Amino acid sequence: MGTPELAARILERLVAASGADFTVVGVVTGRDKPAGRGLRPKPSPVALVAERNSIPTLKPTRIKSAEFLEQLKAFEPDLLVVAAYGRILPPAVLAVPKIMPLNVHASLLPRHRGAAPIEGALLAGDFDTGVTIMRMTEEMDAGPTLHWRAIEIEPGDTQATLKAKLAELGADALLETLRKLRAGEIPETPQDESLATYTRPVEKSDAIIDWRKSAVEIERMTRAYDPWPVARTKLGAGELLIYRARVVDANAKEADPGILLAVTPTVVVQCGEGTLELLEVQAPGRKRMDAADFARGRRLAPGMKLGD
Repeated sequence: MGTPELAARILERLVAASGADFTVVGVVTGRDKPAGRGLRPKPSPVALVAERNSIPTLKPTRIKSAEFLEQLKAFEPDLLVVAAYGRILPPAVLAVPKIMPLNVHASLLPRHRGAAPIEGALLAGDFDTGVTIMRMTEEMDAGPTLHWRAIEIEPGDTQATLKAKLAELGADALLETLRKLRAGEIPETPQDESLATYTRPVEKSDAIIDWRKSAVEIERMTRAYDPWPVARTKLGAGELLIYRARVVDANAKEADPGILLAVTPTVVVQCGEGTLELLEVQAPGRKRMDAADFARGRRLAPGMKLGD
């Protein structure tokens, strides 16, 4: 059960490894969504993988319906493997598998429970992250853990690069969990509730930069929201998307927040605490480009203000 690219990669790895030990008997994913200029319905990344491998696929509108429950039971699954499905599963669905429902969660639980663990780790400035395989319960991401794998977060990591890394890591951890489950070697470890932190679904408005924040926080935003919804700010009557930035001085305070301190040879902005160099930006409808080239083309000057 999954929908986006991260889940699709895990499904690909499951299909490639299936055989004598296990078989993927069915897939549940989100419904086709309008996309492109013609707004034609487009299958989810998981649905496309299932289609390529001729795996029966369900795309329920309501997962609490009796119809969906019967269709799911018809697969007679030993396990449900859930990865970024994006919907809360009711108790009746969790009770369907003969062994248990498993979740591949893209964080080191109990840290960053919820819908946006990758963005959460980047925004928090965590030094590491990883994946946790857990038994699903009714409470969100609170079930006992079975296995986990960790990696360091590199300085240049973005939401996109981390998702790619964690998809592979999650598949590795899941396959190891399945092996250990078959051998009866895997214990369940309760989570420490006192260490739990939570994330919520990311909205486009979350990416609007408040220049009163510190340079460190805003730099993290540029990485956490790349490729969506992309950190953004007002520039005159328009908008400017900021993909890459670098903290120049974490403590400097030379002007009001949002003021351009320099535009050549680099574009430097005053933040609430510290200064930030813009490296790669994009105007709506234009290509991503070097921030200094953009500043020359738009004739930006020191003293101009970004944001409200």
